[in-house]
Amino acid sequence: MLLTKLNPHLKNIIGKSVSKKYLIIESDDWGSIRMPSKEAFLKLRSAKVDLGSRESVRYNYTDTLAGEEDLDALFSLLRKFKDKKGNHPVFTAVSVVANPDFEKIKSNHFEKYFYEPFTETLKKYKKESALQLWQQGKEENLFVPEFHGREHLNVAVWMRMLQKGDKKTHVGFKEGCWGFGADTPFQISYQAAFDLEFREDLSLQEEAIQSGLELFEKLHGYKASFFVPPNGPFNNSLEKVAAEKGIRFMGASKVQLEPQGDGKVKKRVHWLGQKNNHGQMYLTRNAFFEPNNQGIDWVSNCLKDIHFAFLWNKPAIISSHRTNYIGGLNEANRKLGLEQLKELLKGVMKRWPDIEFITSTQLGTILSSGKKSEK
Repeated sequence: MLLTKLNPHLKNIIGKSVSKKYLIIESDDWGSIRMPSKEAFLKLRSAKVDLGSRESVRYNYTDTLAGEEDLDALFSLLRKFKDKKGNHPVFTAVSVVANPDFEKIKSNHFEKYFYEPFTETLKKYKKESALQLWQQGKEENLFVPEFHGREHLNVAVWMRMLQKGDKKTHVGFKEGCWGFGADTPFQISYQAAFDLEFREDLSLQEEAIQSGLELFEKLHGYKASFFVPPNGPFNNSLEKVAAEKGIRFMGASKVQLEPQGDGKVKKRVHWLGQKNNHGQMYLTRNAFFEPNNQGIDWVSNCLKDIHFAFLWNKPAIISSHRTNYIGGLNEANRKLGLEQLKELLKGVMKRWPDIEFITSTQLGTILSSGKKSEK
């Protein structure tokens, strides 16, 4: 009971402080397929594929590629709010740049991995009209992409399971997806792109970071500065190649279980503003807003998270995944997410009229220099 009361304070005590009330919204998973269609979901469920627990199944039930209508609705809501400097709330869109090219992998008898830019994936699913919204969101500072990895997929583990002929993995492959439970070594999630079965896989992961960051710049027209590894598992030796490719800020959990291969992990502790051996700064989240994980008063809970962040002179860094704002599989899901986001932002503006909306990269720059970065 005492620990429950102390926890909101404990998670904000350590780390760099700021003099202003900064609010950052980090939203993961943009660009990834996740669940291609309702039909795919039903086929996987019929085949008794593990689609997740109560908390995680929401991704497979609601999360898919964002269409034009999803982004348009999100941007319309964000435009309704402004901070004291005239800035709208902005999503740091932590995104992948590629998905597996299922056709090429199959035509090569699962012997070699191929990927395609997410822009090509959007075309395949007839959602290419969303691309202009990605650009518009960046221009209006409503939706600023940063790096989540090349794809939201542990390529090495997935390919080995396909080559072994794992039945459920092949069922998912046939439907164009991988985001489900399978009997993988050390229970590695396919979604955890940088979890590690063998140390030898590190070279493949290094290449994925290099090629992914190069593709990010080609697609978006600028270098990514901020990197949040999918699902958390990440061997810290990979920070070097990320730094060499321009990543200045790393997203990390406060307690990291760093995979070493063969099921072994090392525990690492991180805090806001901490730097690694490559001069990269860690940014750690301290607020959570996942309204489609129902049964929780997310507006009230997130406002409390923000309160404790500001109480300790910390920026409020909110984690809020793409799944909350997508209507392609379930239109009611998008409606719920946007309604809840609207209530959250109304509450924020009422309680903290001096709030400032910034991106993760802007926050990192502020913490590095002590000066507010210019837009």
